[in-house]
Amino acid sequence: MSLTSSDIARIANLARLELSPTESDRMRERINGFFDIVEQMRAVDTNGIEPLAHPTMGAVAGQAALRLRADVASEPNQREANQQSAPAVERGLFLVPKVIE
Repeated sequence: MSLTSSDIARIANLARLELSPTESDRMRERINGFFDIVEQMRAVDTNGIEPLAHPTMGAVAGQAALRLRADVASEPNQREANQQSAPAVERGLFLVPKVIE
């Protein structure tokens, strides 16, 4: 699939965008480039490949290890310093006006 300049003009009109001719050409090239990538992905033979329920399923099944960073605090607790400029604080929480009755 390839878009023409008139297709880009119509899309820009529907989106209420005003594109210069240069911007329109650049947008057409970028969108057509995206469509080229999609066509390349569609050309890959995926027969016999079971879809994953979740992107990390392979790691759970032991096929690949996830490389996650350690869950450690890297910043000191500065709650009091951060809440000094707040209009109202109670028990370490920011108080805000009620907006729903």
